[in-house]
Amino acid sequence: MIKTVIKKGAYFDSVSLMQVAKKLNSVPGVLDSAVVMATKENKGIIKASGLLTPEILKAGDSDLAIAVSAKTPAAAEAAFKAADELLNRKPAQPSGGADRKAAGLDDAFKSLEGANLAVISVAGRFAGALAADCLEKGLNVMLFSDNIPVETEVALKKAAVKKGLLVMGPDCGTAIINGAPIAFANSVRRGNIGVVAAAGTGLQEVTTLISNEGAGISQAIGTGGRDVKLEVGALTFIQALRMLAADPGTEVILLVSKPPHPAILKKITAEIKKIEKPVVAVFLGGEIKEKLKENFYPAKTLEEAAYKAACLGRGWAIAKAREMIYDMNLKSLALAKKEALRKKKTSCLRGLFTGGTFVSEAQVILPEMLGAVLSNAPLDKKNKLKNSMQLSGHAVIDLGEDEFTVGRPHPMIDFSLRNKLIVSEAKRPEVSVLLLDLVLGYGANLNPLEDIMPSLVEAFIQNKELSIVASVTGTETDPQARFKVVKALEAAGVLVMPSNAGACRLAGEIIRMAAKR
Repeated sequence: MIKTVIKKGAYFDSVSLMQVAKKLNSVPGVLDSAVVMATKENKGIIKASGLLTPEILKAGDSDLAIAVSAKTPAAAEAAFKAADELLNRKPAQPSGGADRKAAGLDDAFKSLEGANLAVISVAGRFAGALAADCLEKGLNVMLFSDNIPVETEVALKKAAVKKGLLVMGPDCGTAIINGAPIAFANSVRRGNIGVVAAAGTGLQEVTTLISNEGAGISQAIGTGGRDVKLEVGALTFIQALRMLAADPGTEVILLVSKPPHPAILKKITAEIKKIEKPVVAVFLGGEIKEKLKENFYPAKTLEEAAYKAACLGRGWAIAKAREMIYDMNLKSLALAKKEALRKKKTSCLRGLFTGGTFVSEAQVILPEMLGAVLSNAPLDKKNKLKNSMQLSGHAVIDLGEDEFTVGRPHPMIDFSLRNKLIVSEAKRPEVSVLLLDLVLGYGANLNPLEDIMPSLVEAFIQNKELSIVASVTGTETDPQARFKVVKALEAAGVLVMPSNAGACRLAGEIIRMAAKR
């Protein structure tokens, strides 16, 4: 039975709602629950979960919807009572002066003498003005906020360039500045490699791969994905590139992005030519094929770019990067052969990603192995999925796209939607391989195994021939400890590769080998 409660005009932030929903699912007799703002996007997700009711359909964007699937009316009532208690609980008051809240930007600026960076995470309609105030005070800005007009972004970035400052964002979720991880970032080694990235999970992937190979990061500067669009003109990307070129602690520069607009790519390549330091660049699906300068090293994947940068940073021959990838491919072939032999039938691959950059990288690798790959974030518009909740053929989806995250936490934090898709896709007779990413680090889910393992176990129960292939982006010094996560996933039957590119190749190879049998 499904019961619903609508709370008119009751707003709660998405992380709070996620925590409530997790608690409701642990109430005895509760089979499933959803606690979300009743936006159009969330109604679509609730419908796919089988929890949509007429009451939710009638609710508005500013209404809170609580839906519970329970074995008995008493269990449903217990869940609603628990939800009320959790939503109305008053937060604990901080004690002592160390946790004092500033009365505003001016108060905060006075309290932190010497501060030179502000991280802004407020509603988009307020973020632009606040960022402008920070720039006036001489602060670099990281704009975690999204839904900021492009005209505001351009104005902020032009003002920052004039002042010799950075505006990272909007919708910038990752940076490592002077060794400090900011927002979604990882615990990596310090070193001599500087990164500029218009791709958040792309930045996390390359910095962790570099660190895991024994090299290190001087600075990792996120720009926000819109920065390399024609409207913005790579204002932050080029500003950051110039800063790293002048930074004595940076000896190698690594550039990461989804394909920039062709006119913007020309601007970026013109800057690269001016830099004496070695530069590695990966523009997923938009590679630079011309030789810009003697010490310029283009790459096709995040993995290749990271390994080339690591080799340069450690003073190794650049050819060693190719050897590292070759060794990984040998492992993939052996694993793929073993998996293919146990399949009586094979058909489709489904990639369920929390990192948007990984979706792009998958579309660079998989079509060469499998043919057309559909996506809700396609590199080629002809491969656009008609419905992101109804996958067909070979498909890879970005669960961090706005269609999934309006009124919900990012899927790196909240695994609930992907967990449901893992099980529902495993049940489909045409699905042979599931391809997943798991991103660790600060800001990400601190208990990933606890949250994802039940759905993985259920997926294997539902589909005895299923292969689940994953990459784990992180380091051993991350809060979640990468080796513990990898060990547990492998013990559950998941095939774990050191990189997303490696996982994509393995997943594609399993499909290809099984099809030849």
